[in-house]
Amino acid sequence: MSSNAFQIFQHSIQDANELLNHFDGLNKNPPPPNAEVLKRASLVMALAALETYFEDRIVEAVSDMADASSNSGYLVDFYISSLENDLKYFHTPSVDRVRTIFQKYLGIDITEGWAWNHFEPSRAKSELNKIAKKRGDIAHRSLRPQAGNPTPHAVTRDELRKHIRFVCDLVDATDKYLQSKVLHLA
Repeated sequence: MSSNAFQIFQHSIQDANELLNHFDGLNKNPPPPNAEVLKRASLVMALAALETYFEDRIVEAVSDMADASSNSGYLVDFYISSLENDLKYFHTPSVDRVRTIFQKYLGIDITEGWAWNHFEPSRAKSELNKIAKKRGDIAHRSLRPQAGNPTPHAVTRDELRKHIRFVCDLVDATDKYLQSKVLHLA
């Protein structure tokens, strides 16, 4: 059974896919020059969905642990309010940020569970950091091609499809790993 955070992610990742589908619909010969913005927006939306998943998932796990805890009152309230405060500064889901917050609140190195098909944790961590950096560059620097200055596209269509697939696989692996671990923590 998947978490509530996973179900919310499944809904929100659709925005990234729909933007890519709009790009594909506009990508005729020659494609309109402004169609590239859809690919950049799609990557930003995919990472926003991932960020929201991590935030929702840790809140869900911490809440489950707090509910199962025999402690009540001040300590549980402090624990939850501390997490809420840390999430205000979470932002882009880089490996270090994700690992740190899950270790701090659950005592789990969540990145150990990032394994599926042809990905092992080290490759998944490298890929996440690469995509997070690209998203940051797109969101904060636009990486929009300038007139008279041909620059490579910030993200190609094939790269974007791979990035969205990676994000979906990462969420699936995280959810499965965390479910197996949280059962032992509660």
